[in-house]
Amino acid sequence: MIQKVSSSKGTVLITGESGTGKELVARSIHNSGPRKQKRFMPVNCCAIPETLLDSTLFGHVKGAFTDAVEDRKGLFEIADKGTLFLDEIGDLPMGLQTKLLRAIEEREILPIGSTDPVKVDIRLIAATHQNLRKRIQEGAFREDLFYRLNVVEIHIPPLRERSEDVPLLVDHFIRKYNKELNRNFRGAAPEIIRILMNYKWRGNIRELENVIERSMIMGTPPLLKPENLPGNLLDESNGLNGKDKDNLRNAVRVFEKRHIQWVLEKVHDDKNKAADILGISIATLYRKLEEKNY
Repeated sequence: MIQKVSSSKGTVLITGESGTGKELVARSIHNSGPRKQKRFMPVNCCAIPETLLDSTLFGHVKGAFTDAVEDRKGLFEIADKGTLFLDEIGDLPMGLQTKLLRAIEEREILPIGSTDPVKVDIRLIAATHQNLRKRIQEGAFREDLFYRLNVVEIHIPPLRERSEDVPLLVDHFIRKYNKELNRNFRGAAPEIIRILMNYKWRGNIRELENVIERSMIMGTPPLLKPENLPGNLLDESNGLNGKDKDNLRNAVRVFEKRHIQWVLEKVHDDKNKAADILGISIATLYRKLEEKNY
């Protein structure tokens, strides 16, 4: 989808939970399109005070308000010929939604205090973690603006729904932090990858990056090991919470389950080979697989 939309001028709405990489997708669209040599301007709509947001986006002229001692371009003008990325668009105040709608439809803006519209040529990409259709029902978001923004929607699933991406992301972050931390990790041990793929990642990719950075600070090359991970992550990925994690029987059960699953993966689900490696009969293996929680 990124490749398909990158060459067009159509507005793109990127949706997904916080930390899933919405800005990365926006940058990829920009870098894959004809505007890649021009500026990519990211703006977090909820990080700028509402009183400053209008001036920040659309600019102002000298004398428009008390502190306006000179003309100042807004980000729409600064990003001219490039891409403007409006993150957390669901938090944009209603009054500015009207001005944004006009900017999209007319391809022009009106700086505060000015009577002369300014033409702009930008590629607009917006993103939100909120359900904009629900915001429309609540009267907090303009329906006409939603349809202007939602020409193409790219939804990024949470990391817990695409665990197959975890090994690739781990490798990427290890390379990144080898440079930033001046470390020399070759990679992560297979066991750590299995733990990370089994974790729920409520903070998505942002949380994974934090865990890898911490583990590389605490660990010793050449490989990241499970003992370098935060304790709460180990407990949750093992399916242990509260008093359960201190119970020896539960801990043994969880280890046995994960070890059997690992052996089955190693022999491509050949249960006869798996039973032989595990040192149990094929009947015992089938019984364990049929037990609850296997």
